[in-house]
Amino acid sequence: MTSPELHPVVAIIGAGPAGLMAADVLSMQGFSVVVYDGMPSGGRKFLLAGRGGLNLTHSEPLDAFSRRYSGFDDTVPQWLDAMSPQALRTWADELGAATFVGTSGRVFPHEMKAAPLLRGWLARLRARGVEFRMRHRWQGFDANGGLCFLNAGDALTVKPRACLLALGGGSWSRLGSDGAWVDVLMAKGVEIAPLAPANCGFDVAWSAPFVEKWAGQPLKNIALSTASDGEFRAGECMLTATGIEGGGVYAWSGSLVKTCASQGQAKLFIDLLPDWSREKVLAALSVSRGARSWSSFLQSRLRLTGAKWGVLRECVTPEVMSSPIALTNAIKALPIALLRPRPMDEAISTSGGVMRQALDENLMLRAMPGMFCAGEMLDWDAPTGGYLLTAVMASGVVAGHGMARYLAS
Repeated sequence: MTSPELHPVVAIIGAGPAGLMAADVLSMQGFSVVVYDGMPSGGRKFLLAGRGGLNLTHSEPLDAFSRRYSGFDDTVPQWLDAMSPQALRTWADELGAATFVGTSGRVFPHEMKAAPLLRGWLARLRARGVEFRMRHRWQGFDANGGLCFLNAGDALTVKPRACLLALGGGSWSRLGSDGAWVDVLMAKGVEIAPLAPANCGFDVAWSAPFVEKWAGQPLKNIALSTASDGEFRAGECMLTATGIEGGGVYAWSGSLVKTCASQGQAKLFIDLLPDWSREKVLAALSVSRGARSWSSFLQSRLRLTGAKWGVLRECVTPEVMSSPIALTNAIKALPIALLRPRPMDEAISTSGGVMRQALDENLMLRAMPGMFCAGEMLDWDAPTGGYLLTAVMASGVVAGHGMARYLAS
């Protein structure tokens, strides 16, 4: 059965942060906007991201902030001209979700959760006349370029003057971002890089005794790198039954995923004592341990205890343990062999998507005039810590202004 529907001026497919931000921009300028989404309510992934405290953005200087992004022909930082981290904080303040800077420099709403901010946001959009069509799953295009939806078994086709696709990447499919749009757009000649996990954990071949004792334990006060002599970034991670995950790992996941794909595996290096110099560690290890066990010796000399001791013992040979120099090198750059990234559906985000050359400066598809894209479905990458969410929302602002210019012309 096909249901009638008035053709909206603007259709936005995807009620996540990018789509809602574009609706914010367009409704403020008086355009008629209808938002479609396959889920029962909007912002499902946004709500999940804020379950443990919504990390909205980061307070570091803008030039350093901009360097956190990769892909998309280095144009992602230009989106921040449309919505900078400070502008995002001001926007949240206007919605009654005043923000603060945490000790790590990350920015959170005072209430910490995403739900109050989302409620205020949706209320403002509805007050401006934005309409929402939930449980409308996009099916693609009809022969005339109309947008086809399925709602409770009923088929629906609309043909707006402009449309924004803000469908997310390919992670957390149960929340709506399943990557099904890839085949639809490729059939239209849109250039798309394959989706891959990003901000993800990795599999490691831990021994059974190690898993039994240390799975679920955190590694705190460490630094991580993709090279033993490279840049180490402070962070934390979690040892799991299948491998390793957490913010410290996610910061390097982009390059690690690519290395796994090209070389079959990758190495992550962990500095177990980032506050100690190599010279200080070597001096401490050069003292005879006598009759003490290694665990007792390292605990007393280096305060290397718990999961740090466990992962060190798992990853080094007896020969390394018996050499102060080799053991120093291991403590300061412990190599962890990563077999593969965890499945894409477990990842916080995905890389890949609509490529830069497929879009103009307004984020409109060159192959499909009037069709715009924004958010995670574009081929760019960013770490967690507020960077990912800020750019998603900034891309919605860019697309919203681009759609307004297109409609005006």
